[in-house]
Amino acid sequence: MAVLRHVVGETLRAVRLRQRRTLREVSTAARVSLGYLSEIERGHKEPSSELLAAICEALDVPLSEVFTTVSDTLRREELMAERAAVLSARRGSPLLTPAPALGSDGPQVRALPNVAA
Repeated sequence: MAVLRHVVGETLRAVRLRQRRTLREVSTAARVSLGYLSEIERGHKEPSSELLAAICEALDVPLSEVFTTVSDTLRREELMAERAAVLSARRGSPLLTPAPALGSDGPQVRALPNVAA
């Protein structure tokens, strides 16, 4: 499953690289430390909405465009995961490994007493 901060970071980095701008240029324009912007781009930090807006302004890209790209990426990754699950199920491969059978030396399971409400 995709992690939102990773997709946001990858999207911001892609925009910056398409513009042929350095981390230093964008960090200065956004008034955020170069190291912190780098961590955001690598998906290690999740920016606040205010910081994300400042980065988008520094990149001269609408925040809504970044969100649209992030949403499209997440949707694509979810669809790919669903397709992989369907293909795996068709091949007879279990998506989850079954729990091992419990023998006489395994943990004992007790029934809970019925409690009238």
